[in-house]
Amino acid sequence: MTKALPVSADREASPSVKRTGRASRINDFMRRWSWAVAMTVAIVITVGGLVILESGRMRIAAEYEVALDAKGATTQLTALAADIATLSADERAYVLAPDAMRGAYAGHFRQSAARIRRTVASLDGYYHRKADDTALASFAQVSGAVDARIASGEATLSGPGAPDTVRARTLTPPDGADILDSTLALLRLNEERRAQHALDASRADQRISTFCVGALCALNIVLFLLLFRNLGIQLDKQDRVQKKLITQQEELDRLVFERTRQLEALAWHLQSVSENEKTELARELHDELGSILTASKMDVAWVNGRLRQSEPAMAEKLARALANLDQGIALKRRIIEDMRPTVLANFGLVTALRTLADEAAQRNGWTLELALPENDVKLGGDIEIALFRVAQESLTNAAKYARAASMSIALTLDDESVSLQLADDGVGIRPQDLQRTHTHGLLGMRQRVSARGGRIEIERRVPHGTRIRATMPRERSADANDAPLDATFPIV
Repeated sequence: MTKALPVSADREASPSVKRTGRASRINDFMRRWSWAVAMTVAIVITVGGLVILESGRMRIAAEYEVALDAKGATTQLTALAADIATLSADERAYVLAPDAMRGAYAGHFRQSAARIRRTVASLDGYYHRKADDTALASFAQVSGAVDARIASGEATLSGPGAPDTVRARTLTPPDGADILDSTLALLRLNEERRAQHALDASRADQRISTFCVGALCALNIVLFLLLFRNLGIQLDKQDRVQKKLITQQEELDRLVFERTRQLEALAWHLQSVSENEKTELARELHDELGSILTASKMDVAWVNGRLRQSEPAMAEKLARALANLDQGIALKRRIIEDMRPTVLANFGLVTALRTLADEAAQRNGWTLELALPENDVKLGGDIEIALFRVAQESLTNAAKYARAASMSIALTLDDESVSLQLADDGVGIRPQDLQRTHTHGLLGMRQRVSARGGRIEIERRVPHGTRIRATMPRERSADANDAPLDATFPIV
């Protein structure tokens, strides 16, 4: 029995020894080849992550294209609805307008119809590319309704005159207008949903890509710990932070530039709308209020002539009423001149500047120096109204704040540019006044000039006074969009 014990112990010890030897060999292998295993695993994971990232990038790009296309379709559908409303308004205006003004409304109707056809053609191509049978069928109904609406309007424009039956039919909302509006709204809603769905899918892919990027970064960090220690980690972090800062700076610069350009475009649009509204209001004041005041004055003068001998007291009252009517006519003329100067519209910039300067000099008792061309020149509505408004604002500021005794105005032209300079001998503008954000007059002048590619210089003269110089290129004056601002009407 004493000899059997060692034999059983050896039999029991042999498996443990074998396991220990196997573990030691594995440990030795890992010590020798751990970097190779880690490198191989890192390469495999890196390649796999790059494949996933590339596929995710392609999916994100495709989904963003879908979202952009859907957003573009939504914008076009909104524009289509607005153009349809404009089309109906032009048709009604054509029917209700006098014969002298129907040509303008007919032209505007045809322009709106041409825009609608282009928009419909673009949307039709979009829906054919999407291969969405339901949306394509709905849009086909919209296209047919739009063609019918355009055909009806063209029939109205080409018809003889506008009797009461045509007026009543035109003023009545067309059949199917509600269905057309609801169909367009449904198509816009579908496109918005399509865009939102694509954006949600792209965000999901971005999250996956972010996870993969995080995994790859973690793997790289481990790899750098194994191979390059802390130095490699620090260098990598510094490089990534630097790249991120550069990217953020570039993005911020781009965003600031884009927002600035949008604000400039909006300011120019608002100024154009304001000038157009002033022109329309001045025209209506001239036509409607002028005719009323003139007719009233003629009637009162007639009655005054009849009663002058028989009723002297009533004739005196009527004479006073005639004087009030004259004041009303003068007030109406002054309001029209402030909103849209008829001298500028009918005689040009040189005559308008001379008239404006003479009136300001008479009101304020200035000594006036004019250096204007002998003959008037045609610069285009945009440039002329911009220079006139600059001169008007400058003279107003000089009258309010400068306490000047003399004013000089000079207009110079060459083949490429036009320059307007105004100078006074008042107290002079302060540098801090140029930096204020609430000086809307100065900001308005700057915006008017810069929106047309020019520049304006406002400086303090030595020893005292202020000089304003506005320079703009002449080649931008030949703009086809000057028609609303070039509209003229008789002088009051």
